[in-house]
Amino acid sequence: MRENHWADVYLERIGAGRPARADAEALRELQLRHLMTVPFENLSIHLGEDIVLEEEKLVDKIVTGGRGGFCYELNGAFAALLRRLGFRVTLLQARVFGDGGLLGIPYDHMAIRVGTDDGTGPWLADVGFGDHALRPLALDDRAEQRDPSGVFRLQVAPGGDLDLVRDGSPQFRLDLRPRVVADFRAGAWYHRTSPDSHFTRSLVCSRCTATGRVTLGGRTLVTTVRGERHETPLDTDAEVLAAYREHFGLSLSRVPVVRRNPNA
Repeated sequence: MRENHWADVYLERIGAGRPARADAEALRELQLRHLMTVPFENLSIHLGEDIVLEEEKLVDKIVTGGRGGFCYELNGAFAALLRRLGFRVTLLQARVFGDGGLLGIPYDHMAIRVGTDDGTGPWLADVGFGDHALRPLALDDRAEQRDPSGVFRLQVAPGGDLDLVRDGSPQFRLDLRPRVVADFRAGAWYHRTSPDSHFTRSLVCSRCTATGRVTLGGRTLVTTVRGERHETPLDTDAEVLAAYREHFGLSLSRVPVVRRNPNA
């Protein structure tokens, strides 16, 4: 993909025009469109596909391959797009809060610090945490921030970190020191190979919609419309593959199944 061309193709992929300036309004629009078009999915792990944390490979998977990914892939590619459009971008690592409030591994999650040219921000942008904030969050604001998906707050944590809390529930602990894509390789390797990672134990493909969310987990299609949840069992492989195409734009040659040994 030609270097001066891929950003326009990426924008076409998410249904967005090239912004006139790298301001907060443009960032909000880009994040929302990304969340509504590019699915959060871990299918590569269960299809035996390689996951390469290199900017060109990440962009190519989403733009040329028409796929989604998990946090390292989605936020890695989105950061590359924002940088190309003139935003000031820094990658940040975070540890996700799990059951009982226990923190996950270092480099558990990749997030993006974004500077804009309109004097606002900096902003915390994220298109790779699944069901999450639809709008960028003001990184330096410690008050409640209301979003269509809930009420968020960034709270001071030990060591100068920040805890992101949604509706009173801690989501992840953010380290504000700048990182690069290569720093996340160990975290990505863990999540694609470890039996302790939830990504190796289940299938997920999910995206935001205008009225809620649509998720395909294995053979169950879940649609949430204005807070009302509907489940549809899919009995045949043909139905599953059709759901991937219809709801996520994914043309798969076979149905993904959870692999007992992701390293195989």
